[in-house]
Amino acid sequence: MKRILVLAGVLAAGPALAQEVDCTAPQLQMEMTYCAEQDYIAADKDLNAAYGAARSKMRAIDTDLPQDQKGAEEHLKQAQRSWIGFRDAACTAEGYKYYGGSMEPMVIYACQARLTAQRAADLWALAAEG
Repeated sequence: MKRILVLAGVLAAGPALAQEVDCTAPQLQMEMTYCAEQDYIAADKDLNAAYGAARSKMRAIDTDLPQDQKGAEEHLKQAQRSWIGFRDAACTAEGYKYYGGSMEPMVIYACQARLTAQRAADLWALAAEG
């Protein structure tokens, strides 16, 4: 219940925080959580672009293969779905160090931002290969 209330407080303050928070030097826990969330949002946007580029690359590979050997795009899609489940579970586990506390959402967002940025880099590399 505490986790829901903390997140609800952050979400409710979101628009007000967006105008006031300097994410280069956040001071309050709510600000730190907000900034961690903004990092995650930016990383997720990059991830979506990287996934689209990698998917296009896999689709092009499939185009050049005989029908019975196609599967690059489908395997990437399966891998990405599995990775999302991994990321979310791993970050929730990481947040348990602060379960119920005001730091928990920030730790989860920071983890999601970190892992998402790493995955985006991997997908960009995949899209650029060959």
